[in-house]
Amino acid sequence: MARRVVAAAREIEPGGRKLVEVAGRAIVVFNIAGEFYALANRCPHKAGELCKGKISGFISSPEPGVYEISHEGEVIRCPWHGWEFHIRTGKSWCDPRTMNARAFEVKVEKGAQLVEGPYVAETFPVLVEDDYLVIDL
Repeated sequence: MARRVVAAAREIEPGGRKLVEVAGRAIVVFNIAGEFYALANRCPHKAGELCKGKISGFISSPEPGVYEISHEGEVIRCPWHGWEFHIRTGKSWCDPRTMNARAFEVKVEKGAQLVEGPYVAETFPVLVEDDYLVIDL
């Protein structure tokens, strides 16, 4: 499995998200209280873009008139049909056994060796010979 640097950790604020492309796949990276998670940007129901969904929590009701919110800030709701997925696992709130968003592992790693930059200039050796500049190709 190939590792890809997709963003600097500071680019995604806690509670935020960033859409990235990795090997032709659209992936949404989320920051939940300093921990990073990634889901495919495709709802498994009808392919809605999860990056455009609302982030909330799971709402349940043990009895009429009583509501409880859990996993606050950890649920993404598909903007097309409202299907909800747990950002940490990709599991669906409605059908966790069969309908899951594809989750990817995210690691935070330090070091300039990871980010040499996407832009690398082509270089050529330059020699000085009797007041003439010479470039070897």
